[in-house]
Amino acid sequence: MGNDTKSDNRLIEDRIFEKTGMLIEALPFMRRYSDQTLVIKFGGHAMGEADYVNAFAADIALLDQVGARPVVVHGGGPQIGEMLKKLEIESNFIDGLRVTDKATVSVVEMVLAGGINKALVAAIAVAGGRAVGISGKDGGLIQARKLMAVSKSDDDAARAAIDLGYVGEPAHIDTRVIEALNAARLIPVVAPIGVGAAGETFNINADTSAGAIAAALGATRMLMLTDVPGVLDHDGNLLTELTISEAEALIRDGTVSGGMIPKVETCINAVLGGAEAAVIMDGRVPHALLVELFTEHGIGTFIKAD
Repeated sequence: MGNDTKSDNRLIEDRIFEKTGMLIEALPFMRRYSDQTLVIKFGGHAMGEADYVNAFAADIALLDQVGARPVVVHGGGPQIGEMLKKLEIESNFIDGLRVTDKATVSVVEMVLAGGINKALVAAIAVAGGRAVGISGKDGGLIQARKLMAVSKSDDDAARAAIDLGYVGEPAHIDTRVIEALNAARLIPVVAPIGVGAAGETFNINADTSAGAIAAALGATRMLMLTDVPGVLDHDGNLLTELTISEAEALIRDGTVSGGMIPKVETCINAVLGGAEAAVIMDGRVPHALLVELFTEHGIGTFIKAD
């Protein structure tokens, strides 16, 4: 019994020393990000899982408590699809973009700015943070223009613009509402809904919205949480760091393909627009944000200027 007790005590001591070491490693990074703006895009199918949302909310609350200024931009594609199905509204996609008529955009706004946004705000509150849910329409945050898709054809002359309805892209970001919330030490949680010049509502891709907001704020980091580890090479190995030129070359040679192309392009545009750097990372990893920001090697693919 005596030996068992000593072994248990040693195990407890080892765990304490391990946790102490982690805190010591994290301390300089906590100082590094104190009072720095971090724009975090939160999305993926796991958004519907309570444990995943709660872990993310705890990370956001901790970032706020150590002095960082997190700004959350969330998606909600799967939840929108579920609601449209319940309401028996047909949903069509062109090149990954949802064709959005008036009925659909009303549902999109209801789901994003309503249920998802407020649930995330509540989760952050439970974790000890003070968050405020807004959409891109509030304070004219995301001023949008209509986005047109281009039909795919090998014949350039045969290509034509396709009307996606109320699908938009950021035309201008007015950061004053975010800055006001930050000044009050409140955490902005943004639904990616934009407002057009005539007051119309536009559905905007969450990645694109996060990138535009990060650029406009001159964010220290734009962190894109996804369902993949990051940018992979031809052999499936994670590329941990890329310059803009290297990222563009990977798109040209086909290493970056499919749905990863717009994600990498969003990161590139965010950095070119004023963000210090961007990271594509696997949001399914427990406390991925903290691993990326507060450890030496981080997680995911870090994209920076040349």
